[in-house]
Amino acid sequence: MPGECATRRRKGPAVAATVTQHNSGNGPGHGDGADESGAPSARPGGPPGKPSRDTAEERRPGYGQLLRTHGAWRFVATGFLARQPFAMLTIGIVLLVEHSTGSFGTAGAVSATAGVSMALCAPQTGKLADRFGQAAVLVPGVLVHATAVSLLTTLALLHAPLWALCLAAVPAGASVPQIGPMVRARWAARLEGSPLMTTATAFESVTDEFTFVVGPVLATALCTGVHPAAGLIAEATLTVIGGLLFAAQRATQPRPGRHGLDAHGAAPGRRDRSALAVPGVRVLVAAFLGIGAVFGGMQVSLTAFTEEIGQPGINGLLYGIFATGNMLAGIASGAIMWRRSPQQRLLIAYPLLTLATAPLWAAHSALLLGALGLLVGLCLAPALITGYTLVESLVPATARTEAFTWLTGAVALGQAAAATAAGRLADDHGAEAGFLVPLAGTGLALVTLLALRRRLTPASSGRVAARGVGHRVTAPVD
Repeated sequence: MPGECATRRRKGPAVAATVTQHNSGNGPGHGDGADESGAPSARPGGPPGKPSRDTAEERRPGYGQLLRTHGAWRFVATGFLARQPFAMLTIGIVLLVEHSTGSFGTAGAVSATAGVSMALCAPQTGKLADRFGQAAVLVPGVLVHATAVSLLTTLALLHAPLWALCLAAVPAGASVPQIGPMVRARWAARLEGSPLMTTATAFESVTDEFTFVVGPVLATALCTGVHPAAGLIAEATLTVIGGLLFAAQRATQPRPGRHGLDAHGAAPGRRDRSALAVPGVRVLVAAFLGIGAVFGGMQVSLTAFTEEIGQPGINGLLYGIFATGNMLAGIASGAIMWRRSPQQRLLIAYPLLTLATAPLWAAHSALLLGALGLLVGLCLAPALITGYTLVESLVPATARTEAFTWLTGAVALGQAAAATAAGRLADDHGAEAGFLVPLAGTGLALVTLLALRRRLTPASSGRVAARGVGHRVTAPVD
């Protein structure tokens, strides 16, 4: 009936009663029966235009159902290729600059400049993508990034002074394509209100971890086996190829400048509002700074520890164990049908992460440190995944890419700060002191999270929600 929007929900095998509310009439409804264009659509597991079936597979959000989402494989595959350079940039800069200057300090300063520049500029890139479309921002962005990295590579080979290298590192970091947040925004747009969103977030977390395993190994192999500049050359080349292929997938990108009410009931006049204006996003940024402290503190402290015990070769193995724990927990998180809300899960997962980092400083053997690193990884993924999942309910669809980039930037900023602090502590007091940084970072973030936990609850915005197990669909009202 014109002017009305029907919202349905499932609870177990039965179908609950329909909740009906009046629509403003400015655009299509956002219930289970319509996509962004207003056309009938299936649940995320099937192609558009076909009704959903009440099957056990649909009730349980799994990876198989997720990857059968219409159009998913195209942006997942190209997104995986396009995000590889993200993990290659820092190590590529370190290896090239250290080779040309002979100083790890200089190499660290240049790579830190690029990292901080990326963390500060990424949210602005996300905001532009939300406003003008991902392709409109990504195409010129990858070209600027390739040019900036080429300039930095040339200056390093010409033995330019530190100030010149840092100056070139600013645009190189600022223009890093935000492929991960863009992929997450595409999942959020296609899985609006679906329990598969948690599965998609877990899938992306595992993909990120795999990227940070493959990327640094590839860059190191190229720099040591081919030429010190080969890592950055490959990074720039993959950025252009992968970025353009991903940008070409226009059919799955979120619509910029959506008319009428968005999926969260936001008025069109608020489309330009920054995602950081949402109180819950600011709380998540603090939480993700703590997660970044875990990554940065573990990387530096593990390196210092293995050097102290005279076995620097096992550094990669120990960090790989930590990353493996993260990946395994990420896979498990996406396969579970959660009965608790994302807010509740985050308030359980984050204290566990803080507790897991507590005994790191007391480990004096590689075997014990490997076991503790595995535990930290297992506790880190649920907190990371749940934080990203919360964005879908906290932020209007027109600002999600920006919100995801704020969180990604917070991880990068926390990682850079933790690496610096852990390095100084390790130099002055030994590797065990460096392991206090992850504990301090997550501890401070946990205090903030507990104090401001109420801000993680989405505002109703005049909406009526049909509640189910792990599934909430909303209907805008006048």
